[in-house]
Amino acid sequence: MTKKTSNRFSPEVRQRAVRMVLDHGGDHASQWAAIGSIAAKIGCTAETLRKWVRQGEHDTGQRLGTATEERERIKALEREVRELRQANEILRKASAYFAMAELDRRSKP
Repeated sequence: MTKKTSNRFSPEVRQRAVRMVLDHGGDHASQWAAIGSIAAKIGCTAETLRKWVRQGEHDTGQRLGTATEERERIKALEREVRELRQANEILRKASAYFAMAELDRRSKP
């Protein structure tokens, strides 16, 4: 299952939007109200901005969770493990093929 993402907003716009939510949170009844107000102004959905805010909180240590750098490192390691497993499987099959070929060669007079 692949997740389709869009990079419609630059990292600078995302950071600025998160900063606006955190700075102007006291001006609204709740953080969600601030998110809704600011999301309408920058042209994204409130849920998208909420995710940006949560990830920003993870990155700064304000909220428990995995920081962006750690997530990227985990993804890279998982990709490497997947590639190594595929390579091992190919080598295992090649080894079995050549072992069978060697047995066939020895059994023929």
